[in-house]
Amino acid sequence: MHVELFAANRVVLVAQGIGTRPPLAFSAGRISSAACYGELVTIDPTGLVLMRPGSRATLAQLFRSWGQPLSTRRLASFASGPDGVAVFVDGRRRYGAPDQVQMARHAEIVLEVGPRVPPHSSYVFPPGT
Repeated sequence: MHVELFAANRVVLVAQGIGTRPPLAFSAGRISSAACYGELVTIDPTGLVLMRPGSRATLAQLFRSWGQPLSTRRLASFASGPDGVAVFVDGRRRYGAPDQVQMARHAEIVLEVGPRVPPHSSYVFPPGT
């Protein structure tokens, strides 16, 4: 799946190395190996999230692994205004708690706080993901 974050008129990078345990090896700026991989993993800061087959993970698990808050009023280090955190999955608005959004293979998930950025409805995934 691909996760994009927008807050306070900024693109917020999803950190590289979520769900990995050192020692890490790198190739071409991406993590090429780790001592251990969790259920959700990021190997570069592009927002591409790799999931174990059969995983039923939610955004809460991704943000918890990252060590960042996610709620109806908080997106990482950004507090929302009165409109809360907006969530889009495959270009369609989702209402409710953002942390409860189910993650799925090849989903395009956009989270926003502040001025709205037209969400992408799709992402071109690299081969083999």
